[in-house]
Amino acid sequence: MTPVAAALLLLNILCDTAGQLAFKQAADRASEADVPWQALWRRFAFEPWIWAGIGLFVLEFFLWLAVLSVMALSQGVLLGSASILVILIGGRVLFGERLAPIRILGASLITLGVGLVGIL
Repeated sequence: MTPVAAALLLLNILCDTAGQLAFKQAADRASEADVPWQALWRRFAFEPWIWAGIGLFVLEFFLWLAVLSVMALSQGVLLGSASILVILIGGRVLFGERLAPIRILGASLITLGVGLVGIL
């Protein structure tokens, strides 16, 4: 993998992770009050974290196109799945989400697979 491909892939993973974490933050903040679903969606519309997540996903989309221009799809998709691990860790660190043994096993298998793809 070239340095350019690695940098683009890393930026893509960071944008994906930050976008997912922004959406989680928005969901937590908007759903703090017990309100009808219509009011909840109105709260989402004015939640800055929603807009940050959307912006990050738009940036991720263009970064993904750049990744695919310098890397095979089969390799990019597998390496891009590393964002699952980063999101898992981010959820634990930022939101105190529980890491069940089955999640740790799954994340370990993903890490092994991503490592094997990266070597090849």
